[in-house]
Amino acid sequence: MNYPKTKTVDTVNTYFNTEVKDPYRWLEDDRSNETEAWVKAQNETTSKYLKQIPYINELKARLSKIWNYEKVGAPFNEGKYTYFSKNNGLQNQDVIYRKQGEANATVFLDPNTFSKDGTTSLDAMSFTNDGSLLAYSISEGGSDWRKIIVIETETKKQLKDTLIDVKFTQISWYKNEGFYYSSYDKPKGSELSAKTDQHKVYYHKLGTSQKSDTLIYGGTSEEKHRYIYANVTEDNQYLILSPRISTSGNKLYIKDLSNENSKFITILNHTESNTYVIDNVGSKLFLVTNLNAPNKKLVMVDASNPTPEHWVDVIPETDFVLNATKGSGYFFANYMVDAISKVKQYDYSGHFIKDIELPGLGTVSGFSGKQEADMLYYSFTNYNTPLNIYEFNAKNGKTSLYWKPKIDFNSDAFESNQVFYTSKDGTKIPMIITYKKGIKLDSKNPTILYGYGGFNISLTPSFSITNAVWMEQGGILAIPNLRGGGEYGRKWHDAGTQLKKQNVFDDFIAAAEYLISENYTSSNYLAIRGGSNGGLLVGAVMTQRPKLAKVALPAVSVLDMLRYHTFTAGAGWAYDYGTAEDSKEMFHYLKNYSPVHNVKLGIEYPATLITTGDHDDRVVPAHSFKFAAELQSKQTGKNPTLIRIETDAGHGAGTPVNKIIEQYADIFGFTLFNMGIKTLQNL
Repeated sequence: MNYPKTKTVDTVNTYFNTEVKDPYRWLEDDRSNETEAWVKAQNETTSKYLKQIPYINELKARLSKIWNYEKVGAPFNEGKYTYFSKNNGLQNQDVIYRKQGEANATVFLDPNTFSKDGTTSLDAMSFTNDGSLLAYSISEGGSDWRKIIVIETETKKQLKDTLIDVKFTQISWYKNEGFYYSSYDKPKGSELSAKTDQHKVYYHKLGTSQKSDTLIYGGTSEEKHRYIYANVTEDNQYLILSPRISTSGNKLYIKDLSNENSKFITILNHTESNTYVIDNVGSKLFLVTNLNAPNKKLVMVDASNPTPEHWVDVIPETDFVLNATKGSGYFFANYMVDAISKVKQYDYSGHFIKDIELPGLGTVSGFSGKQEADMLYYSFTNYNTPLNIYEFNAKNGKTSLYWKPKIDFNSDAFESNQVFYTSKDGTKIPMIITYKKGIKLDSKNPTILYGYGGFNISLTPSFSITNAVWMEQGGILAIPNLRGGGEYGRKWHDAGTQLKKQNVFDDFIAAAEYLISENYTSSNYLAIRGGSNGGLLVGAVMTQRPKLAKVALPAVSVLDMLRYHTFTAGAGWAYDYGTAEDSKEMFHYLKNYSPVHNVKLGIEYPATLITTGDHDDRVVPAHSFKFAAELQSKQTGKNPTLIRIETDAGHGAGTPVNKIIEQYADIFGFTLFNMGIKTLQNL
């Protein structure tokens, strides 16, 4: 491979009297002409390589065909209308429709009209209680920076209350008078990479300028809160504030909005738990918490005296992780049992009503709505079953199928099996393996091992159009539930953080070894894949065990573990990672697995296709740029190490369908080509 030449600079960082060279620091400047030229040259090299793969266009055609089916979201009621999302098939963005009674649905909001190329997407919507006003946020070019627009729902007339430069926010109305939102001060330097770590909550009064918005919380020098979220309860009685220092753990405050002179009352003044208010009935607050309950529980307390010593259990902690929702005057406890959903219904006194009969083994989400909602909705999916939506009557318990997709994919031809394998330290790890029925376990099956392992995020079974196309070609999909995730509660999460992060990599390596030992695949037919924190996983594993897999696919990845916290909101990830400034021990631990710092000269690494977006301001593309430069300068052997940089794209959310299809055709084509696959099985 003839890679573009990447210059080196004599930049050195010093940590605890240890110097660390940073020769590609200049690639962190996303506004420089040099970086722009480097991106262009790398994309040209990658494009030239991909053009030699004979079946990429076939993959693209198949992805387009299978993607081209109608997709519908669960309906919800606001005011006199019922709203729902729908995509006719290949529309870049889902369209919001509405209907009144039995009338035909009409288009309410079409994000495909927001920009000519489909790169401006709808992010969040928030209606007033009576449904007369809507505030919605949009993302331009995939950035996390948002714009909030306010319209009258009846006429769709846009009001003058457009807000700009808003980031990591909820939109929560107080009556019809205004709404609360969160943001950072616009950073000095690049808005896509400069550090943002002082979140603030504002109140915007309708009809006034954004410049006059009231600062409600944050912005003080005493303590930085990197994320602060504000919510008004459904009855407009209370404002709930949830300040966070990192992505895990929050403080909790409450303010009585019926009294103009009321002060914030402290529920929790520390960040040792994840706790939130799920609902209230008058002054009775209902909270979900993992304080002294690693698998979470639901408690009740009076707002006049809301600290933990007064909490009373409503749904006690169990052996399984709780995800609670509310609707129609009931609570629904959605438990993860080895990453599979089980749902129980309770009333507000904690009285058990019934187990909800589900369509099968998989992932269920929904069972949420307003107190007065007559019907609730939930979705069901697993790795080989496209998402179906069900209607549920909480009063009589009756369930009926609301919507089923008509997709060109035969679910019955595939099967999923859950296995448990042993990691390096003896820990049992669950993994679901999905493939075409009748497959031969002859060690020659192209296999994607996908992982995440961080931030308390659980990988539960869900259908993916892209994975469906992979499996149609005889590919195996294996997804383990690594430590660092949330599948078994807080202890499972903490077992994969900071000085225990190596556990996550060991779990992933053990998953690969299991697949090889059981003859599902072999190293020559194995690809490892992950995005964001999962991209760190891929980068660490491929540098620690370069012969384990034939192909590596890190996407929008965290790869420079010594500097990740200096970009955008990266400092908020310290609960999971720690930082190089924390201690000498932490510095050395991070340096020893940081992918950018562990690429060695003279090693043959897997065929690697790094993917990122030039507008990713969550995990800045400099991580991927520096890793690509290191690999290209040190790779030995014939395996290509390429980077594919999507323009006008961010961390993933809101990416237009046409870009997604092109990207996955390239990823799967690259993977199969480097496994030696000459022709596709079923195209």
